Amino acid sequence: MTTIAEQVNDMKAAAASRLPAQVVAVFASDQAALAAGGIPTGAVAVGDKLAAFALPDATGRTRTLDELTANGPAVIVFYRGGWCPYCNLTLRTYERDLLPQLGAYSARLVAISPETPDASLSTQERAELTYAVLSDTGAKVADALGITFDPSEEGLEAQRTLGVDIRTTRADAGTRLPMPTVLIVDTDHTVRFVDIHPDYTGRTEVSDILTALRTLPG
Repeated sequence: MTTIAEQVNDMKAAAASRLPAQVVAVFASDQAALAAGGIPTGAVAVGDKLAAFALPDATGRTRTLDELTANGPAVIVFYRGGWCPYCNLTLRTYERDLLPQLGAYSARLVAISPETPDASLSTQERAELTYAVLSDTGAKVADALGITFDPSEEGLEAQRTLGVDIRTTRADAGTRLPMPTVLIVDTDHTVRFVDIHPDYTGRTEVSDILTALRTLPG
């Protein structure tokens, strides 16, 4: 099984040869700065109780934390948006390699971004995802968990030179984003696993999620 890290490294190498050198340099600088900043103080941690939430899925149906954890743990994935190639790579990998194994743990998989349900639907269809993709308007749930950051103006401008304006797929027209994060939350909403990646090219491996599920209490 090819790891997400291996796929990301291949993607970085391809981008370095394809994108303008100035854009590559800006993105690399942003990644380094975010990594150096580390995980935010006060970010969600193992043992915390996750506050109840109700968010619309790609069809507009409201999905709640109670529903997601009704019959077992929930694997909750926070991603930046459908415009992010690293996010799409990861979401597809979870569909292919993680989702088929979750039944053994009675676990459900859900992905959350600040984008609108329409944008989430596009992501879901493009990546052929069969699990729920939810919209966290204004990144409010992510913000409450302490896992958000503000992209640099240089990074946003570099994206716009590539034809990507992340404000256009959001109801709040904002730019605040969640750090790529995976939580495993049990049936009483206790957080049992947390993996936060300040560098947005980092992602949680399928093997790490499965190991965490195998070692859940009970």
